[in-house]
Amino acid sequence: MESVVALFREPQQAQGALQALQQRGFEREHLGFALTDVIAEEDIAQQTGVSPEAGQPAGSAAVLKGAFLGIVGGLAITTPIWLLLLIIPVTRIYQDGGLLGMLFGVIGGGALGALFGALAGSDHGDYVNLLRRLGVPAAQAEKFYAGMKGGHVMVIARDPSGTRGDEALSLMRKHGAVKLDDVVGGGQLQSERH
Repeated sequence: MESVVALFREPQQAQGALQALQQRGFEREHLGFALTDVIAEEDIAQQTGVSPEAGQPAGSAAVLKGAFLGIVGGLAITTPIWLLLLIIPVTRIYQDGGLLGMLFGVIGGGALGALFGALAGSDHGDYVNLLRRLGVPAAQAEKFYAGMKGGHVMVIARDPSGTRGDEALSLMRKHGAVKLDDVVGGGQLQSERH
């Protein structure tokens, strides 16, 4: 399966490209798009009938990173309170409770951090891994994702037969696919076949 990926400055350009691809016989199931503006994403989905790309879940790395940040946050909040309990003579009798508070801060922070890490990974997904699965080289996948984070709309057309990639690329260029160097400073065409 061949995939054509392109970035567009405006959601209307991406919408026009998706509609043109459908008019030329590309099935909705083989088309996708992604952008960071949720409202514009919903508009494009409603106008074209094409589902937005979710990316790949970030996986265990996002969960572990979230848990680590939660633990650090829990310690950052509870450690100063425990230190105050140690410094102030009248409150020293509560230092054991302060230690328990730190323990619960670490456990709660770690659990909430892991939960939010998992949710963040499933919410936006990892578009770099998605593009890599489609055959896009790692450096280009990073640039496409950087362009998308910069406000551009990414459109993906999959060609199961492998014979219509040029047609998809031509349609995307007609509807305003931008050059990668205009987006993030590269030199590759923003729309590429993979």
